[in-house]
Amino acid sequence: MEVKPGYRRTEVGVIPAEWEVKPLAAILSKGRLGGNYPNQDQATEHPLIKMGNIARGYIDISKTEYITPGITPEGQHKLTKGDVLFNTRNTLDLVGKVAIWRSELPVAYYNSNLMRLEFDAKQVCSNEYANVALNTANAIAVLRGLATGTTSVAAIYTRDLMKLPFVVPPLPEQRAIATALSDVDALLGGLERLIVKKRDLKQAAMQQLLTGQTRLPGFHGEWEVKRLGDVVEIVMGQSPSSSNYNTKGAGLPLIQGNADINNRETIKRIFTTQITKRGKSGDILMSVRAPVGEISRAIFDVCLGRGVCAIRFDNDFMYHCLIYLEPTWAKHSKGSTFDSVNSADVKALEVNLPTDTSEQTAIAAVLTDMDAELAALTQRLAKTRALKQGMMQELLTGRTRLVVAEVAA
Repeated sequence: MEVKPGYRRTEVGVIPAEWEVKPLAAILSKGRLGGNYPNQDQATEHPLIKMGNIARGYIDISKTEYITPGITPEGQHKLTKGDVLFNTRNTLDLVGKVAIWRSELPVAYYNSNLMRLEFDAKQVCSNEYANVALNTANAIAVLRGLATGTTSVAAIYTRDLMKLPFVVPPLPEQRAIATALSDVDALLGGLERLIVKKRDLKQAAMQQLLTGQTRLPGFHGEWEVKRLGDVVEIVMGQSPSSSNYNTKGAGLPLIQGNADINNRETIKRIFTTQITKRGKSGDILMSVRAPVGEISRAIFDVCLGRGVCAIRFDNDFMYHCLIYLEPTWAKHSKGSTFDSVNSADVKALEVNLPTDTSEQTAIAAVLTDMDAELAALTQRLAKTRALKQGMMQELLTGRTRLVVAEVAA
């Protein structure tokens, strides 16, 4: 294919003629592996960032682990805002992820499966630019190609990483690209903070409305505590024979547990032609095996496997109520391998509800509206992330150029 004027073909594809391609070794000033620290889930004064915290371009601290008490981490492994971390070891699909530390915690350290990359300021304008450059689709594909090992355990060795081709535009153009993408990052950050705020408000509303602590205008009737089995219809699941499973769509989707649920809704993964127990579209589904008590909704007719049960109620109040009660199932633990509950356990669950069904419906409507707002914000966040990925691909390959006065001069 002919290359248009002003561009040239390289090992990473077609790029502007004045851009360079250099091995990562040529633009790095230092690469430092983290410390091999014993760690735990329980919080201590030293949070530890591990490979599971590294997402594409950002660091997820939702499941942070901590250095074991009594262990003093080395200062060289303490993270500073702007540090770029490279995941040297993970599964074959996830190894090679790159993220930037934006001081998500006041203090944190990083472990031995991560390498902190420090760049030559004369060749790379900023760590922000390096972070986005190493998260383009092209860079991710090349990094995956460098990985060695099995599907479950793979590594990218330093000697191979140093050969990674890195596209180096002139510094003024790098700055312009980084600035444009930083503006999108600011929008993403604002959306993420708004979603967290809305989730907190939803949790507070559930606490108030589903316990009767706060009453909606016009309602004054009594509330009562009932056994779940006395107010709902419950259908316990029963798994069909695996010989009847298929992925061609024959029969009904089989719902066995979390693998068949996404964002509290059923998904079509495995089908079965042997329908043991049927779940109806609109049913509340609850997991009865680990993790017990998680709530979702059937959005089409399903076959209920033994890992779930279906719950039927006249309105959406019970759906929100059971979500609110999810944490209470932690006390139900049976068996040495799996946590599980049976039909009697499910029926015995105590629920607090208004005697007036119109109040139930009104409360459910408020919480459903809040869910809809959260879903819209989450969808907007996903679209903005996709927009950023598209911008990265255009700007970091030079297909779209930014007007930079310094370059023109």
